[in-house]
Amino acid sequence: MTRAFITGVGNTAFGRIPNRSALDLMAQAARSALDEAQLDHRQIDGVLCGYATTFPHLMLSTLFCEKFALTPAYAHSLQLGGATGGAMIMLARELVRNQTCRNVLVVAGENRLSGQTRDMSIQTLAQVGDAEFEVPNGGSVPAYYALMASRYMHETGLTERDLAAFAVQMRQQAAKHPDAHLRDPLTLEDVLASKPISSPLKLADCCPISDGAVALVVSADAPDAARVEIIGAGQAHRHQHISAWRDIRHCGAADAAQRALDSAGLQRSDIHYLAIYDSFTITLAMLLEETGFAPVGGSSRLLREGAFSSDGRWPLNTHGGLLSFGHCGVAGGMAHAVEAYRQLAQTAGPRQVSRASRAFVHADGGVMSSHVSLILSREA
Repeated sequence: MTRAFITGVGNTAFGRIPNRSALDLMAQAARSALDEAQLDHRQIDGVLCGYATTFPHLMLSTLFCEKFALTPAYAHSLQLGGATGGAMIMLARELVRNQTCRNVLVVAGENRLSGQTRDMSIQTLAQVGDAEFEVPNGGSVPAYYALMASRYMHETGLTERDLAAFAVQMRQQAAKHPDAHLRDPLTLEDVLASKPISSPLKLADCCPISDGAVALVVSADAPDAARVEIIGAGQAHRHQHISAWRDIRHCGAADAAQRALDSAGLQRSDIHYLAIYDSFTITLAMLLEETGFAPVGGSSRLLREGAFSSDGRWPLNTHGGLLSFGHCGVAGGMAHAVEAYRQLAQTAGPRQVSRASRAFVHADGGVMSSHVSLILSREA
């Protein structure tokens, strides 16, 4: 079976980018990815496109192809919340491995900050809730995650200060990335004193809403200089709505992670870098623990001990994650995979970690509803 490599990546800056549509942002990121992959438009025979809440077109993938002058043999639009980026990369891998395509462009982006009002954004995102039992009661995404956080903290002993430490580390990482949305210094006291959003979550526990786009190319061959292969992938979908979730410690992340590790033939001890979805601080803590990179209730202890720092056992989200690099929908989650690629390809500049040849990437959609795990590996 043909192997699948990431051969090029690209992103716009994240933050407020006025007067740029979702398609404009996607085209900029795609151009950068093709340039790095050393491919021209004619060599792209597959296109996977993430949905955009600010541009809800029924055929976004083919519309993008038209605007970007692509004529692929395969095109598909995907919609799986924050897990969309991971799912697209997994699908791109299968398209290449099965020889349906040789070069698949994966792209997503939107002007979520400048292209819609705050109320519109809240209303759109709240629709992940149950239409009959949750949305009518005024539920929002932060409220759903706050309910989840309260229960998880009650069961495991994690505290608000424990969660705040994750926001601080993500900001420290983002300060090294010129494209990050939030780069100003942040302390534990700043997080704890920030505006209450939905108890126990405060403003600094929540990712910002951003404009931006990300793209990458998955190919059947790669230059010798940076052969980063997608060697494992797995998914899990145990529930859609928080009211249908039966066990707060098992949302499906463990299942997706184990499937990805099994398909790669690896153990957690073989992993050198972590790229974990972090829409809220509680998201990051829970996913680290359920995927097995921290004991239940112990993620903050490992953080304090330096396990997730750039020179620690498992460097984590060195671009700053959703919490500080920014969140513009599908592209926000894809940025984790792009940073993992850059770390393995040794092109991360001042963020470069000293030892990284295998990375674990995890994406979460909805309220911990859909999970995709990926394993990336750089050839020696």
